[in-house]
Amino acid sequence: MYGGISLYDADGYDSLKGDSMSSAFVFDGLKMHLKARGMTYADLARALRISEATVKRIFASKNCTLARLDAMCEVVQVEMAELARGQPRQSRLVHQLTREQEEELMSDPALLLVAACALHGLSLRDIVSVYRLDEPRCVKLLLRLEKMGILELHEKNRIRLRLSPTFSWIAGGPIMGWVRSQAADYFDHPFAAAGEAMRLLSVRVSEDGQAALLRRIEQLAREYEEQHAADLRLPLEQRKLVSVLLAVRRWEPAAFRKQRRDVRG
Repeated sequence: MYGGISLYDADGYDSLKGDSMSSAFVFDGLKMHLKARGMTYADLARALRISEATVKRIFASKNCTLARLDAMCEVVQVEMAELARGQPRQSRLVHQLTREQEEELMSDPALLLVAACALHGLSLRDIVSVYRLDEPRCVKLLLRLEKMGILELHEKNRIRLRLSPTFSWIAGGPIMGWVRSQAADYFDHPFAAAGEAMRLLSVRVSEDGQAALLRRIEQLAREYEEQHAADLRLPLEQRKLVSVLLAVRRWEPAAFRKQRRDVRG
């Protein structure tokens, strides 16, 4: 038994039995964490590469294999043991760092690197295998990030993010300032390889039309995030680092602005 839940079904496979009160509690807890992350059954289905109907059936019957439950916990970023604590508090999820916290990240290149790796879903083993950091120093940096509230470091150094679905860096803050400083390096590239693209569209649309387009851009960003979550269980060598830059603003090239009739000399 696991917390009052049978680990084996009649055929001997690891499973959670739907007729157990503890089983119902586990699935109710998972549903709460799913909601706290701003995810739907459809999002979870895409991440697990199964149908939405299968996800709905799992939650309706409160019955699935332990392997499937573990996979769902991985996507939702929650430990099985944490499901027993019930309703996740939204206050535990970070929506935005303070300026001081962003400045702390920027003050230590190694800390910023480990934070980025954690956001990319790298494990401790992945980080030390790719970058020139030994395990003790990496653990120390992860503990600093835990103190900042960005993540939690669990048993066997498993990393769990504490970022809400609406997390964003401060507009015009230290992190975004650093990102803008990297623009030359980012754009010094042909964007011609498979899986790469760069398009600049300059259009004139109504305010309502622009609002509708922005919603679609947000959906595109969400789809990239969902694909990131879906691929987290793949080995690191199969997950290539991709940077997606989405930016929309009212802008006219300076060379054009200088020629406008309303420009004062």
